[in-house]
Parts: sequence; structure tokens; C-alpha cells
Amino acid sequence: MSIVGVLVATVIGMVLGALWYSPVLFGNRWMQSLGKTRETLGSPTLPMIGSVFASLLSAIGVALLHSWIGVDSFTLSLGLGLALGLLIIFPALLSDNLFCDWGWDLLFIQSGYRVLSVVLMSLAIYWIGA
Repeated sequence: MSIVGVLVATVIGMVLGALWYSPVLFGNRWMQSLGKTRETLGSPTLPMIGSVFASLLSAIGVALLHSWIGVDSFTLSLGLGLALGLLIIFPALLSDNLFCDWGWDLLFIQSGYRVLSVVLMSLAIYWIGA
């Protein structure tokens, strides 16, 4: 497992999240779906620390899977990221959404970020480790 690959994948997850949840992409729609405003979100410090940790854990998990199954091509790396995102992450968030009734906008914003993040992490870990 490449430590550099894990660190780069972690940063990719954080940069994507910063862009995804900014007003440039889905930030305003995300806050509206939550019924929040910038003022009512509170301090971002603790959520950001937790997000870095979550991104690191995801990157480690993807790197371990790369190592265990011997990812040796762009296609396999992309397939692994898509499988994780679309067959594990999205269904888990879908189930939560159905029980908690968070709304379809929130489901697609949240899952879209998570799926794209794990795909990009997988590709980064492949490119750096290749």
C-alpha cells in the first residue's frame, strides 16, 4: 500500500468536497435540502476534522482493496471505484434516505460526492502506485 497514494487520495476527497459543497456546485442546494443557511450551520471546525478522518479512512480502504485484489490497470481501478460507489455507498445512503425521508435532492448530492470521491481515490491510488 502506498502511503503517498493514500495521502493524495485523502486530499482529493477533501478538495472535491470543498468544491462539491461550495456555492459553485451544490452548496446552496445542499443547505436548502437541509433547511439550513450559512449562519445556522455552525462552526465548521469539528465537521472538517471529522471529514479529513473520514476521507483518510476511505482512502486507506480503497488502497487496501487495490493491494488485496492486485489492481494493475486503469480499467480495474475505475471498475473498483465504481463498484464501491454504486454498489456499496449509494445503496447504503439510499436506505438511510428511505427510512429518514431526507429527500431526493439530498440523496443525490450526498451520494454523488461519495461515489465520485471513491472513484477518484481509486484512480489516484492506481496512478501513484503504478
